[in-house]
Amino acid sequence: MWNMTFTPPVVIEARALTRLPDRFRQPRDNGWASANKPGHRIDCFLEGPAFDRDGNLYVTDIPYGRIFRISPALEWELVAEYDGWPNGIAIHADGALWIADYRRGILRVDPRTGAIDTPLGHRNSEGFKGPNDLTFDAAGDLYFTDQGQTGLHDPSGRVYRLAPSGRLDRLLDNVPSPNGIALDRNEAFLYTAVTRGNSVWRGPLLADGTLSKVGAFRTFFGTSGPDGLAVDADNRLVVAHASLGGAFLVEPNGDVTHFIRSPMGGTVTNIAYRPGTSRLVMTESASGTVLEADLPAAGMALFSHATGR
Repeated sequence: MWNMTFTPPVVIEARALTRLPDRFRQPRDNGWASANKPGHRIDCFLEGPAFDRDGNLYVTDIPYGRIFRISPALEWELVAEYDGWPNGIAIHADGALWIADYRRGILRVDPRTGAIDTPLGHRNSEGFKGPNDLTFDAAGDLYFTDQGQTGLHDPSGRVYRLAPSGRLDRLLDNVPSPNGIALDRNEAFLYTAVTRGNSVWRGPLLADGTLSKVGAFRTFFGTSGPDGLAVDADNRLVVAHASLGGAFLVEPNGDVTHFIRSPMGGTVTNIAYRPGTSRLVMTESASGTVLEADLPAAGMALFSHATGR
């Protein structure tokens, strides 16, 4: 059952916006691909779309440790290439790119120079399982998922919050594959995509910063599960699904009203609204393509575009 009106979701057809140019595609043996895409020799795996204030779109290429900038004119530029596996991107109000890196923790990239530093490489001298995605709240607190290879066989994935002061709080430690993460418009609830549980969890954020009564907000099906998340100005949640060929628009009560369908491969992993518009971009990771679609409402304003900063 998709919604309480017992009607199928409205289908929105996405379109191909741009793809990773051939000059950047160099398929070769890779440790990340061997573990996560066994039997496939891939030339890229795009994730982490995020827009800066100038309208540039940044994406990561996980297996080859690359971060690309795509200009409004759809020109691709390599910003950084390093020994790591970058996944999600969240842009700080100061313009820095914060990266959830599966191998190296939470990194920070200067988009002008490509210089990289490590704000958080471990917790109490213990390495992370494998950070996946991240988001800032209005106060600059960073929420991120620590996924690793967790799943229903090992429900020990974690969700953290890193304060600007450096304080690190572990909010969840029992998640079977935490992936995308988002706050609702009022920052009253935290959404976590639980890929191997094929669901999205929702947890109220209490006044002391802890989570309470975390529950399964929306469940799905398929060989993979929910991945990237985004919230629109009407407080609806967009859920990218990594095996169903698109993304779902979900009302605050859990009703699915729209399905944004990929015109090519089914591996739709991550999403972002073009700031100030109702235009959504999605990464179709298997083909290295960025898709675009027009949705009913604009995306929620993010920390990276906060006024007065």
